[in-house]
Amino acid sequence: METLLHEAEPVARACHAMAARFHRGGTLIVFGNGGGSTDAQHISVEFVHPVIVGKRALPALALTADIATMTGIAARVGFKEVFAHQLRHLAREGDIALGLSVDGECANVVRGFEQAHELGLLTVALVGGDGGAVARSAAVDHVLRADSDDPRIVKEAHVTIYHVLWELVHVFLEHPGVLTPEAVS
Repeated sequence: METLLHEAEPVARACHAMAARFHRGGTLIVFGNGGGSTDAQHISVEFVHPVIVGKRALPALALTADIATMTGIAARVGFKEVFAHQLRHLAREGDIALGLSVDGECANVVRGFEQAHELGLLTVALVGGDGGAVARSAAVDHVLRADSDDPRIVKEAHVTIYHVLWELVHVFLEHPGVLTPEAVS
């Protein structure tokens, strides 16, 4: 997990930006494919239903949780648009889009980020390897990378990163002075 040491500052910056969005009423919208789709659901439930007593529930949803919607969109407009289409209809400026991709090459995750960026969402990517097309996209504000090409190691790092995201977002929210306009860049 040494790879996570190099991501400490990017993770902290992403958490601060996410906390600022939550502080202003934003919702976290999460998406990914395969294992990333189940991670999206895990992340969403962590924010909506905190398992640690005393932690604040925060609004979040996983675009992968509604299989009827996903398959309907895929059948009608193509799999590449399953996240972008949902974001167009569910997201609003001030929300947060968090996408996961083990190799950073998922076309529908890239499209989701492009749509989220157009809508004014904060965009946070969890990727592996060199980050691929996701990391190269100008639509992604924060790239958090697990420096491995082994999907098992990437998955393990992502689980750790998104638990840190949850915890540190709450730390920032518990200290609202760090979320003032002057502190948020």
